[in-house]
Amino acid sequence: MKSTIMLLFYALVANFQYVLCGPNLKVNAATGHHPISPYIYGMSFAETEFAKEIKLPFNRWGGNAVTRYNWKNDMSNHASDWFYENIPEENKHPETLPDGSSSDRFTDNDRISGARTMMTVPLIGWTPKDREKRCGFSVKKYGAQQKTDQWSPDCGNGIAVNGKNIEGNDPHDTSIEITPAFAKEWVQHLVKRYGTASKGGVLFYELDNEYDLWDSTHRDVHPKHASTDEIVNAGQSYGAAIKEADPSAKILGPIGWGYLSLFSSGLDQHGNTNGADRKAHGNVPFAEWYLREMKAYEDKHKVRVLDYFDNHYYPQSSNVFTDTNDTNTNSVRLRSTRSLWDPSYVDESWIKDLGDPTYKINLIPRMKKMVADNYPGTKIAITEYSWGGMKSLNGALTQADVLGIFGREGVDLAALWGPGKATEPWIYAFLMFRNYDGKGSAFGETSVSAMSDDQEKLAIYASTRSSDHSLLLMVINKDPAENFSSKVSIEGFTHANSAKVFRYSAENLNKIVSHPDQSLTSGGFSATFPAYSITLFVIPSK
Repeated sequence: MKSTIMLLFYALVANFQYVLCGPNLKVNAATGHHPISPYIYGMSFAETEFAKEIKLPFNRWGGNAVTRYNWKNDMSNHASDWFYENIPEENKHPETLPDGSSSDRFTDNDRISGARTMMTVPLIGWTPKDREKRCGFSVKKYGAQQKTDQWSPDCGNGIAVNGKNIEGNDPHDTSIEITPAFAKEWVQHLVKRYGTASKGGVLFYELDNEYDLWDSTHRDVHPKHASTDEIVNAGQSYGAAIKEADPSAKILGPIGWGYLSLFSSGLDQHGNTNGADRKAHGNVPFAEWYLREMKAYEDKHKVRVLDYFDNHYYPQSSNVFTDTNDTNTNSVRLRSTRSLWDPSYVDESWIKDLGDPTYKINLIPRMKKMVADNYPGTKIAITEYSWGGMKSLNGALTQADVLGIFGREGVDLAALWGPGKATEPWIYAFLMFRNYDGKGSAFGETSVSAMSDDQEKLAIYASTRSSDHSLLLMVINKDPAENFSSKVSIEGFTHANSAKVFRYSAENLNKIVSHPDQSLTSGGFSATFPAYSITLFVIPSK
């Protein structure tokens, strides 16, 4: 008898899940209302079938190679990413160009998936001159180099064997000069093929890509550091050319590489100028000067050539933007989303060592204030971001947190970079917001007030959905080991007696699992949130 009791005891212990008392969660559906833009769920180069599954709002044609994309001959230069080589885009019928280019086919696929298209327009002033494979730094012409393309050994990395950058090369080795007319003709081509933006054609045009890195990524044609005046003038002239071809198109700029791009031009970032370029412009941070000048253009010409204030953002903490999944990296990855919205968060990277208090990131509120102070009415965009860990549950939780933050903080448009395969855990972050039941049901389009007593343990995001007047709560348990039992209070919403529950967790990494309904009382409910999980409650109105 004693042995039987002991066996039962051990069985109970083995199956016991320890549950901690978790942070209280508070929702008030009567306050904090603002629209959640559908464009925060965008991506770059998304797979067509997955784009269909999540009703991808837009798909971005972007990255370093498109800075020198030639839409006429369907050719890109792959810059420092691959030996500054002109490499033809795959095209079975080059004789039909410019019709049927890779950018056309990209747009065709977007029309199949239902996504709107975002194109990147080159502003750098150079584009590949033909469809021949050519090198920016030929070994035969410029001498031996530290690295060469194993398949094209004449193409070097532009660094001599002594470790110094090769200078004085001829940009005409690979490229020809272009002007805003090149961009205007491209937009005219796209309008002819797909209609104007207002009629379902290409909706978004980016003013190039990470201009403040041109002196590195594209130094074979742009070795000089991009100055404030260069980027402002190019933005105005190319923006005007785009609007002439399609007044209904939306334009995004200036699209710096990261957080420091808000404060300094490429010249000041990399030119050892001690801030001379900024000082020459009233000591005004670069992005603010840019916004002022774009507003001045509209005031003078009565044409808005900037619709979205756009800047890229990647967390700078070690290993976060990788597939690394050690305990420390996972913790920092989840914490670092606070840099998007929390003015008290001290970034856990080299940024904290800059010293100046303006370098506490607080990215979204900071960008919004720059717009409010310098060009009201301009929307904000983050067209490249990634927190890494895409193949892990930790990365999926972080991505879900980012999407929740974008909606709560009122970002107007965002695009995940390098999404990878649509079979990895990161996809479930998007599915939880865009198609949690496999039937097209999505998070609501109006954000409402939702607070957690401890956002680093349990994060909560809330919305209402107009189609069925439901209240939707997304709760993310960021702790890798602890199950939290928390009270969820609900105000400002008369709800039914139960809610549908959907969850993505270690329980099943290959699907979103539907759980038994959650019972509700008049003031809310209590629930257990498993370690490392994303839980969605769909609460009908009464």
